[in-house]
Amino acid sequence: MPAGFPPFATDEGQGPDPVVLLHGFGGWHGVWATVASGLGGRVVAYDLPGHGRSLEFPGAGSAKLAAGAILADLAGRGVEAAHLTGHSMGGAIAVLMAIASPDRVLSLTLLSPGGFGEDINGPLLRRFAAARSPAELAACLAGMSGPASRIDGPALARLAAMRARPGQTEKLVGIAEAITRGNRQGVIGKAALDLLPMPVAVLWGRNDPVLPFGQTANLPDRFRLHPIDGAGHMLIEEAPEPVTRTIRQMARHGPPSASAASP
Repeated sequence: MPAGFPPFATDEGQGPDPVVLLHGFGGWHGVWATVASGLGGRVVAYDLPGHGRSLEFPGAGSAKLAAGAILADLAGRGVEAAHLTGHSMGGAIAVLMAIASPDRVLSLTLLSPGGFGEDINGPLLRRFAAARSPAELAACLAGMSGPASRIDGPALARLAAMRARPGQTEKLVGIAEAITRGNRQGVIGKAALDLLPMPVAVLWGRNDPVLPFGQTANLPDRFRLHPIDGAGHMLIEEAPEPVTRTIRQMARHGPPSASAASP
């Protein structure tokens, strides 16, 4: 069995129908610590293929491959159905999982998801991919966030430690080149989105400099959109309370009202 297979995940708490957390490009499962602590029940948080302790996953980089790998791993854990939450690239992966196996996805909570429009800030993501030091990472994160956001020092140190793994930045540079080629990203077809049967909530920062807020115009009408005023792309860090509140609501009762996701 190849090194790094299956993808690494933390699996904590008890209860049926877990919440599954999928971070964005360049991150790791630890970015969810604050959000996960407020969810209750069973929470499974992955390192996406090519990231963190899933660094050596073979063929890492394709969102479709990641979706298949995570579905297979969840089946191996005995998870028949789950509530998926994904940020950015993780959001695109969550949607692909839902398209591939809609009967196994109870709800989707998407944070500035990839795949909803061609525009993407390729230069910034490529700089983020190559960043190693806390100072380089802080500059990239500031560029991805809203104007009032603050970078948490301990979280930054943990991200820098993840980036220090041999081969990590090289792997991320390769993935970034693939997903931002021509400064365009792949788009998930609206026809496939329209067929998704599960409840879907979408949180998006109005000041997102990575994936423009205007991409929300492409959402199916039944997706519940929650704009986050003043926030940029890094919603896990910038808006942990509305993110946590929305995930809890989706896991328990379905889509919240728009006011429930406001900061």
